[in-house]
Amino acid sequence: MATTRTAHTVWEGELLSGSGTVSFDSSGIGSQPVSWPSRAEQANGRTSPEELIAAAHSSCFSMALSHGLTGAGTPPTRLETKADVTFQPGEGITGIHLTVRGEVPGLDAEGFQAAAEDAKKNCPVSQALTGTEISLTAELA
Repeated sequence: MATTRTAHTVWEGELLSGSGTVSFDSSGIGSQPVSWPSRAEQANGRTSPEELIAAAHSSCFSMALSHGLTGAGTPPTRLETKADVTFQPGEGITGIHLTVRGEVPGLDAEGFQAAAEDAKKNCPVSQALTGTEISLTAELA
């Protein structure tokens, strides 16, 4: 069964001096302010499209990795994933780096690396971002 998730943004003003609010409609978890400076300079309590992509990618990757490890008979105890999304004004998103540290009883570093590479390639968010270079660092705790 397909699902659709919805968010919306209200933006007021010009790009450089304006600001907006992104609202998470499907989950109802609230709204967050967004602005050009929060995207191209310091966050200062505001989010950015890149931070939202990082959140989506880190959670999707973690779910895909957990699923793959469990299917291979080595379910993880814990996975901690960080996604760094790099934005270059004038160029756009220039890369994403995933860093995962996992506790996986019965699995060696080589097996964990292979599972992480598979999750990076096959998680739905990675697939949606195929036009962006995605790199990975994976290590066992």
